[in-house]
Amino acid sequence: MNELASQGAAAPPRPRLSRSKALRLWAPALAAVILGGYLLGRDHGPAAATTNARAPSVPVIVASSTSRDLLIALNGIGTVQPLSVVNIKVRVDGQLDKVTFTEGQEVHAGDLLAQIDPRPFEAQRAQAEAMRAKDQAQLANARSDVERYAALVDTGGISVQVMETAKAQVQALEATVRADEAAVDTAKLQLQFTRVVAPIEGRAGLRLVNAGSIVHVADAGGIVTVTQMHPISVIFSLPQDELPDILASASKGKLRVIAYTRDGNTSLAEGELSVVDSQVDSVTGQVRLRAIFANTGRTLWPVSLVSARLLVRTEHAVTVIPTRAVMRGQTGEYAYVVKADETIQMRPLTTGKSVDGFTAVLSGIALGETVVVDGQARIATGTHAQAKREAGSGLPGGGRPGSRQPGVTQGGSGLSGSRRTGLRAHFS
Repeated sequence: MNELASQGAAAPPRPRLSRSKALRLWAPALAAVILGGYLLGRDHGPAAATTNARAPSVPVIVASSTSRDLLIALNGIGTVQPLSVVNIKVRVDGQLDKVTFTEGQEVHAGDLLAQIDPRPFEAQRAQAEAMRAKDQAQLANARSDVERYAALVDTGGISVQVMETAKAQVQALEATVRADEAAVDTAKLQLQFTRVVAPIEGRAGLRLVNAGSIVHVADAGGIVTVTQMHPISVIFSLPQDELPDILASASKGKLRVIAYTRDGNTSLAEGELSVVDSQVDSVTGQVRLRAIFANTGRTLWPVSLVSARLLVRTEHAVTVIPTRAVMRGQTGEYAYVVKADETIQMRPLTTGKSVDGFTAVLSGIALGETVVVDGQARIATGTHAQAKREAGSGLPGGGRPGSRQPGVTQGGSGLSGSRRTGLRAHFS
């Protein structure tokens, strides 16, 4: 034991590291500690507190509420209906000698469209006239007999019965002559019917028969259809809920109606409301209206679909905001307002009609306040906004005069077509 202890005590000591070598070994660790402390101090310093207290501003597009006259209009899908459409048919049987119109021709009342062979009807007229002449001669003879018998009755040359028989013969022949005259008139009318003429002014459609064809009164197709092109009407439907407003405005004067293409982008013609139907469709809840258009430029084509815009009235000096600013949440409509300190505030709204990209504000926003029209999905109450006004913001959404207008009833639905539901509804 002592010997082992003495041997352990006698072991040589460890060699000590030099200062320069130790510094090289510990320098990386020391640098990492210093860097970590610096970063930790920067994150918890005064600058960090300021940064966290104010989040970065969110860019949004804004516009101001303004005052303007609002033209209240109602839109409905309608059909162009001619005031007169005539399917030209023959009124006598016969062979079609000639067709005198061309397809698409503008014809006037009385213009010859086709000619049926008149020779059989001329013969019938001559026969009726001959029969009339025969019976007229017999009538003249019977009247002479009556005159002669009248002198003989007084002298007793003939009996009273013979005289009465002669008078009856005259009356019978007079009736026969009247029948003959009617037959002559009928023959003349049948001959006149061989000339097929246009009963109205309008546009001739496609030819349905050709010259040389045998035509009959019972033919279903006829020869051609003539359609009146001007004036022309548009029949469209609107919800029955709008009826009191329409009738009230119509009682003060004629209401203007503008016809657009089906997509509502192009104005076709302008006319006047003619009549409101006397009853509401119980199935659809719609009421039909007819508007009359001059259509001198042939912009309205029969049976085509159009969008009819009824201009009801004008509301003056109304506070409005762009319709794009109006959002819809679970509790109703609202808009985001940019306050003076550039923070966002959500405002519940009470809105009126929407026309031409503007919506009337009845309550919730004052005149001149700034509202967000784009970027609502990225903001909430308290958000700092970086507001930017878009060029041409006076006409939101492009504002083309002939474009389909947001908020105006489309197809009689009565609902605004452009109000968007907010992705987030935050109410303060």
